[in-house]
Amino acid sequence: MEKLTIIKVGGKIVEEEETLKQLLADFSSIEGHKILVHGGGRSATALASRLGIESRLVNGRRVTDEETLKIVTMVYAGLVNKTIVARLQALNINALGLTGADLNYMRSEKRPVKEVDYGFVGDVKEVNAKILADLIHQDVVPVLAPLTHDKKGNMLNTNADTIAGEAAKALTGYFDVTLVFCFEKKGVLMDENDDESVISEITRPLFDEYVEKGMIRGGMIPKLENSFQAIQAGVKRVIITKASEINKATGSVIK
Repeated sequence: MEKLTIIKVGGKIVEEEETLKQLLADFSSIEGHKILVHGGGRSATALASRLGIESRLVNGRRVTDEETLKIVTMVYAGLVNKTIVARLQALNINALGLTGADLNYMRSEKRPVKEVDYGFVGDVKEVNAKILADLIHQDVVPVLAPLTHDKKGNMLNTNADTIAGEAAKALTGYFDVTLVFCFEKKGVLMDENDDESVISEITRPLFDEYVEKGMIRGGMIPKLENSFQAIQAGVKRVIITKASEINKATGSVIK
């Protein structure tokens, strides 16, 4: 089976010139089929602030009201996505920027209101893996923005880790998939104040133990939950690493 590498990169890395340039150079040198999934939250927050729209986060998740939805659609699907696509074209990578609405590749439903009303935030319900696989087999490199749609005419803000995980799971029927979550650290840290304390392999029992002890916490918990779900669904490898290390066998391997 052909190999596919899915790289998910946080907004901070794609929003700063130096780190974006390095990331795309590294990404372009990955051999074989590939997908890039990106965030863009800091740019969305900055634009919202300039327009006098307050950004609200609950447990690190953006509350997306009607005005905020307009902002994130403009920033994620427009400014950030098309900048990446243009830069990849300059590196001779035939990139195509997509939201879930494009080609109906990813459909979601508005998250039900429980303790928190997150507004126009989507929970993924369906991925059209064949559409993505067909594009990839034509040597197209999809660049996925963190937006989906409900097939009722509404865009929905959707976590980029979730986009990457759901795409990876859906594509296991077509490819040998490696999923790489990359951010500013070298991997999952045993001590968040020690950048060298990378946990090289993480199993589910070890994860549960570290969460109970408070060693793994915050935004790393849902990232790892996504990772274990991907492995269970047939993704061959999940790695959490530093963006500058995506071409090296370093970081935390999820098993």
